[in-house]
Amino acid sequence: MLPLEKIRVLDVSRVLAGPFCSMILADLGAEVIKVEKPGVGDDTRAWGPPFINGESAYYLSVNRGKKSVTLNLKSEKGKEILYKLAEKSDVFLENFRPGVAAKLGINYESIKQVNPRIVYCSISGFGQTGPYSNRTAYDIIIQGMGGFMGITGEPERPPVRIGVAITDLGTGMYAAIAIISALWLREKTGKGQYLDLSLFDTSVSWMTYMAQNYFATGKSPKPMGSAHPNIVPYQCFKTKDSKYMVLAIGNDNFWRVFCETVGLKDLANKPEFRTNSGRVENKNKLIPLLEKLFQGRNRDEWINILNKAKIPCGPVYKMEEIFKDPQVLHREMLVKVKHPKIGELEMVGTPIKFSETPLKISKYPPLLGEHTEEVLNKLLGYSKKEIEKLRREKVI
Repeated sequence: MLPLEKIRVLDVSRVLAGPFCSMILADLGAEVIKVEKPGVGDDTRAWGPPFINGESAYYLSVNRGKKSVTLNLKSEKGKEILYKLAEKSDVFLENFRPGVAAKLGINYESIKQVNPRIVYCSISGFGQTGPYSNRTAYDIIIQGMGGFMGITGEPERPPVRIGVAITDLGTGMYAAIAIISALWLREKTGKGQYLDLSLFDTSVSWMTYMAQNYFATGKSPKPMGSAHPNIVPYQCFKTKDSKYMVLAIGNDNFWRVFCETVGLKDLANKPEFRTNSGRVENKNKLIPLLEKLFQGRNRDEWINILNKAKIPCGPVYKMEEIFKDPQVLHREMLVKVKHPKIGELEMVGTPIKFSETPLKISKYPPLLGEHTEEVLNKLLGYSKKEIEKLRREKVI
């Protein structure tokens, strides 16, 4: 058995945070029924290029392992079908702007009437309460307001957005954790509950030691490029071949071994560099010396030398390098699944590894409405004739 086998998730979310959450649950074995707008589907089905045989790469990235059902939620019959599906589900997931689910008649209070045991999860930009709850939010807005862009980028340069929608992905992960926790609690109490997750809360919570540094000093952290406010050297360096590598000297012993390995023994014992505190205080003296050092060899030469000495380091990979790395391949972080339109589809694997119930990524991201008839017939008992009538009426 997979961990979430026999758990059914009714997913009316779209774009990224909600679908990423439900994909995690699907990877763990849950049956995820993805409800999409007839003829259009999830917004991301149209996001591109790139497309692979007509399928959006963006959509494909976060929707594997699900069943796609098309349903017009603005129609009474569509709502009736959704209620029937909710009655047979364990989890309800949505990421409409606060208030929209209530207008559609599919908010927690409505769904709870048909299934008191439901775990209902809402994901939004700023949360369901508070002065910003009705604001429209995108990841870049939350990265700006939640702290990421205030600490990311080079000094004295404009703010930089992290390259993926980190606040969506992080909230999707928090939502999955919350849902699984609520399901576990339901086993003890018999009761479902309402979960309120927001991108803004996620971003603020991930400030961790940056926030604690501020609480300790009263000073706002500033962008430092790839450097670290509390550890030196702990950043990227450019090498002779114009590539970049990362050096992470996390303690004073690593510093001594590093200096011996690269032929800088005199630096190891200098009072201003001997301890991490000294290196942090004298960073402006030390980093130029190391920058000059790393210009002496190519990236992969340095990586080999430092790895042999067990010094924490690594290359800064471009995307094509990531998926050729032997560790990535060994850990099955590149998987291939069969897709009815694409053929062999390459996807990112799951980072979750179980000893007794290994997760097998084999189900492709569904085509729009691919499972509508199957779900209505096998799960809800609609006849083929009834399903055809619903299709003519544009309910599905």
